[in-house]
Amino acid sequence: MSEENQENVFLFVPNLIGYGRIVLALISFYFMPTHYAIACWCYVISGLLDAIDGHAARFYNQSTKFGAMLDQLTDRVGTMCLCVTLSTFYPKYQFLFQLSMAIDIACHWIYLHTSMLQGKTSHKFVDLSGNPIMRLYYTSKPILFGMCFGNEAFYASLYLLHFTPGPLIAGFSLFRLVCYVSAPVALVKTAISLIHGYVACQNLAIIDMQERKHLTPPAATAATEKKTE
Repeated sequence: MSEENQENVFLFVPNLIGYGRIVLALISFYFMPTHYAIACWCYVISGLLDAIDGHAARFYNQSTKFGAMLDQLTDRVGTMCLCVTLSTFYPKYQFLFQLSMAIDIACHWIYLHTSMLQGKTSHKFVDLSGNPIMRLYYTSKPILFGMCFGNEAFYASLYLLHFTPGPLIAGFSLFRLVCYVSAPVALVKTAISLIHGYVACQNLAIIDMQERKHLTPPAATAATEKKTE
């Protein structure tokens, strides 16, 4: 038996890191309503490991569709559960949090699923002839990191503000300052999520049209059945 046949995708280094992210995320969810320090540290470390597992996948040549799916789901579920907690902290803005969750989950799910149907090794692989915003978003690491970091900083600062204003800078709350600065980034990130959904729908329609070209027309099917009678 060859070495390739002996490989266990579930035990690849980046996927093991992914499991660690899930454990940290679950701990964070449990303590979110009551112990903000534990919850915040576990959430942040889980997020930082997101970058490490990508480097591990490239270093060990262990990039897999399972790993990409695991990574994407952990990100989406983490943000969603944080928004659920924020909905209880800020009930006046519950609809906005619900809207954010709906856009984030729906658009990323259909984009990731469509990427798999297209045979892409990762949802981050973008055809250079495709949507220019998506191309810039996924080919520029500073932009991708800045958007993801800013989006998480916005929700995290809202979470921390429920418990404490944080350190004061020139008499101004640090967490409130982070919230104001990162809010526009979070809005742009939501807009990009909508673009994810739009591009995925367009690509899914193309897949449908390509598959329909190979369908046998009903009339031809009826004629074939008649000849065989």
